[in-house]
Amino acid sequence: MPALQLQPVPPTAAAAAASDVQLALSAAAGDAAAFETIVRRHNRLLFRTARGVVPDDAEAQDVVQETYLRAFTHLHAYRGDAALGTWLARIAINVALSAQRKKGRLVQLDDVGGDAPEPEDAMPGQNHDSETPDATAQRHEVRDLLQAAITELPVIYRSVFMLRAVQELSVEETAACLGVSEDVVKTRFLRARAMLRERLATRVESGAADTFAFAGARCDAVLAHVMAELVRRGLVRLH
Repeated sequence: MPALQLQPVPPTAAAAAASDVQLALSAAAGDAAAFETIVRRHNRLLFRTARGVVPDDAEAQDVVQETYLRAFTHLHAYRGDAALGTWLARIAINVALSAQRKKGRLVQLDDVGGDAPEPEDAMPGQNHDSETPDATAQRHEVRDLLQAAITELPVIYRSVFMLRAVQELSVEETAACLGVSEDVVKTRFLRARAMLRERLATRVESGAADTFAFAGARCDAVLAHVMAELVRRGLVRLH
């Protein structure tokens, strides 16, 4: 009889919270390894959180650095009521908003504005493990186009889209990070997606005339092949 194979059980929310608290306590006690673990574990989340508020990558990096500095000097305030990542993301949001205010940019992420709840579409996952080099290059082009379109979104929509679609947080987690209701998250996410579709469609249409170009080396190759065949058939004489 084959030995029973036990599947690893994912940690419960309580266990994850306990792990976060222990990590925070270790960092607060001056454990450099704990500091590094926190930074490496949450860098992407915090960068994307910040990038949802500030207009460029450089400012987002500044926000992330300031977030860690503030968090690491107030780790004693973390009690595990929320995931450590959520706690850090909230700090990042506050740091980013403060930075924008100092630059004279008024940004408001709360529920003011009467966002009505709407159903949210599911987001299918993607697997790029077996794609061809051409497919990879094409995906990178689409990524660059999408990044540019996301950057142009108003902050209240960009901040939600970054956390929901890019970071793949749940509606509940996104609402907790941004300090808004779950209904607001759902509605703003739908509106962000609609705005992105419109922006991308406009850019695609404007570049349609340049697609399927046949020039350069391919054009030269066709010309050479046809000319060689015409010469072979005696229909053209080369001078």
